[in-house]
Amino acid sequence: VGAFMWIVNAALVVLGFFFLGIRSMGWTVYSSFALSFYVSACEAIYPLSSPLTHDVFLELCFAVILPAVGAAMVFNVGASTTDIVAMILHKYTSLEIGRALLVSDLGIVLIAAYLYGAQTGLYCILGMILKCTVVDSAIESLNLRKVCTIISKYPEQVEEFIINDLHRSATEQKAFGIYTKKEQKVMMTVLTRSETNRLRIHLRQIDPHAFITIVNSSEIIGKGFRSI
Repeated sequence: VGAFMWIVNAALVVLGFFFLGIRSMGWTVYSSFALSFYVSACEAIYPLSSPLTHDVFLELCFAVILPAVGAAMVFNVGASTTDIVAMILHKYTSLEIGRALLVSDLGIVLIAAYLYGAQTGLYCILGMILKCTVVDSAIESLNLRKVCTIISKYPEQVEEFIINDLHRSATEQKAFGIYTKKEQKVMMTVLTRSETNRLRIHLRQIDPHAFITIVNSSEIIGKGFRSI
């Protein structure tokens, strides 16, 4: 398998240079050949003459989920390993990376079904769907941010904490409270999970009656986050 991966990855890297460009292929070249190297190393250190278990479904889950999480981490930095075809589809179409993987792996699944029978083919289809789902979920989790909207009696202290302690910025606007009939400031900021927890602790200390809404978002684009 390791030797075969060296050959396939070399061909895919050439394909990537042609369609994705040399500039975007740096980490992809490293990831592709690193994967081939570690597969070959594992074959040499701990060769397997048979599966670890006789449970096909258990083997399928680990053989799909673990590489899918790794692939998501690589995709998240704009690179790829053996999924360069999916990267090309993702670049030139509107497909999300998980759906692009589904399309690119479909041909391999059909060949596996033809060569090894219906049972193996059905397992391959199940693994393909599971891989695409895990990749999309893992990328979304890696990029997850919290959009926080805050109303407090002490907006100046909240602003100072966001800027000086969290090293973030915020957008402020004036609003009118229907119940209190008073004008007040509403602040909106985007934070990571840990920063959101720190903000909540700070608000609890300075203003236990503060109002805060927190919304998850995996598509934050702009300075301090992902580039356009």
